[in-house]
Amino acid sequence: MTFIKNIFARIWALWGIISFITTFLIFLIPSYITSFFKDPKGISYFIGIAKIWMRVWLTLVGCPVNVRGTEHFEAGKTYIVTCNHNALLDVPLSSPFIPGANQTIAKKSFVKIPLFGWYYKRGSVIVDRKSDASRRKSFEGMKAPLDNGMHMCIYPEGTRNRTGKPLKPFYDGAFKLAVDTKHDIIPAVIFNTAKALPAHKFFYFLPVRLKIHFLAPVASAGLTAEALKDKVYQIMYDYYVANQ
Repeated sequence: MTFIKNIFARIWALWGIISFITTFLIFLIPSYITSFFKDPKGISYFIGIAKIWMRVWLTLVGCPVNVRGTEHFEAGKTYIVTCNHNALLDVPLSSPFIPGANQTIAKKSFVKIPLFGWYYKRGSVIVDRKSDASRRKSFEGMKAPLDNGMHMCIYPEGTRNRTGKPLKPFYDGAFKLAVDTKHDIIPAVIFNTAKALPAHKFFYFLPVRLKIHFLAPVASAGLTAEALKDKVYQIMYDYYVANQ
């Protein structure tokens, strides 16, 4: 049975790549047109198109998405959204389904991919994790979307969680940003991406129902970055354990 599952997962991974590239090329031109609009309106259109694209692609690969908690986003207010990170699917699952214009922190390596590199950069604040100067610059870069009326999506675990535990320890960046800019945090908990696209298996993809749940805002006022980090970590950890 395991052998058959592994064969199917490899075939499904091929279908996933083919359908991803095909749908990406279809949505690339309307996505590019959004760059002619001033942000945050341009990014808002870009995210709206990305959401349609992801709904189409995730349906094609048998990974329908359940989204909860969008009512926690108060109109006219911008937030720092912190997501857990288990698989490469987390980025296309999180940012498109955050209500309203938003950008996400993203690593530099994907920028060099033809066509997709532009798309990737359009919706992101790019960071080179190997460079201290780049990390400092990205911290300032993350303030710009917030100042411009956009949410900032961050994965405080830094890299994919391969530990087998609900969450890895969080880095400080998202919480220093929240305290410095006086923005509240909306924790977001993603489920089942590790089942669909396990980090420890190469060229392996399974159709699985995915979920992203946005939780109630956590105020940054009156807290240190360390205290805020600990509070958000516990909220996300407890919710993940109770609902996985």
